[in-house]
Amino acid sequence: MTEANLPEKLARHLGTRVREMVADLRDLVVCESPSLEKSSADRCCALLATKWRKRGANVERLAQKHRGDHLRVIWRPAGASTRGQLMVLGHYDTVYASGTLGKMPFRVKSGKAYGPGTFDMKGGLVQALFALEVLQALKVPLRKRIVFVWNSDEEIGSDSSRKLIETEARRSDAVFVLEPSLGPRGLLKTARKGVGEAELIVHGRASHAGLAPEEGINAVHEIAKQIARIEKWNDLRRGISVNADVIEGGTRSNVIAEKARAVLDLRALRISDMRSIEKRLRSLRPVHRGAKLEIRGGFNRAPLEHKVTAALFAQAKSLAAKMGLMLGEATAGGGSDGNLTGALGVPTLDGLGAVGDGAHSTHEHLVIQAMPQRAALLAALLATA
Repeated sequence: MTEANLPEKLARHLGTRVREMVADLRDLVVCESPSLEKSSADRCCALLATKWRKRGANVERLAQKHRGDHLRVIWRPAGASTRGQLMVLGHYDTVYASGTLGKMPFRVKSGKAYGPGTFDMKGGLVQALFALEVLQALKVPLRKRIVFVWNSDEEIGSDSSRKLIETEARRSDAVFVLEPSLGPRGLLKTARKGVGEAELIVHGRASHAGLAPEEGINAVHEIAKQIARIEKWNDLRRGISVNADVIEGGTRSNVIAEKARAVLDLRALRISDMRSIEKRLRSLRPVHRGAKLEIRGGFNRAPLEHKVTAALFAQAKSLAAKMGLMLGEATAGGGSDGNLTGALGVPTLDGLGAVGDGAHSTHEHLVIQAMPQRAALLAALLATA
């Protein structure tokens, strides 16, 4: 089998496995795995581990105290000489609480599979399973060992898995992220905004609003001035957005507000802009005499910059063309664990997961006919990267 016709053969083989892919998807979806419910998440982790062991992979379950356990799955063909490592990255946790299946059951209708986590991102997990399976079935020689990392807390910030992700990424020559694709055309995500949250707290001084207003320092007035200042930092053309989306302050209408706070959503497409925003936040000074400012937080995921993804996308586009598919790219406003690996300078390609729509909603679904195509694309990337 030549490298030229490999993608087509992978796709043809996987086209006969659709029924099995849907069955595995059903298994994972009906095993609910909320980020914040460890016992439920652990049941899904155990199911996922079983499915990988059936493929002959080396599975390591990494126990966590408060979150679901993480999985590190290693595939190195017996007797094969491999140099280097490729990483496949994804999460099995979802935003849906246990019991969601009661009102949002797994179902197949009109070529789509519906249910909590189908699109984001249990469909991607199934595609990875079958990508490995087809490589085994066709005895495709691999140049590098493959490490699959499945974490349990991506939807809540990846605090317990970040070290694991970054450690494996540093060992890897490339990272393939199985987050859902973008839009009906299944666009890959070749850039993502960096994401963060900051809290701006203003400390003023309380006073009677009628008897002694001059003795007070109004924290609400001060934070209003600061928000107006921060609003001017927005530059949508550059991909910079800073939004005050939660604001609180004061106690009663006749008391000068002693304290106020605003929670800011921070996003930027460039690492340089991310650093600039954080510097400007910490350079804020009070407008009203006597007011004090306190800044907490900042960016927790750096941007996934296009330069880190460009070469891998070109390779993926070429492989897809050999399967008769037109592959496009897009920029995503939200972050993923691919931001973590890209920030390390490791070539990273995101959005390789399911094609569908409705993430985090009651109509979440994936397109079934796209599953074998995406699995074949991932398999081709793993064989040629």
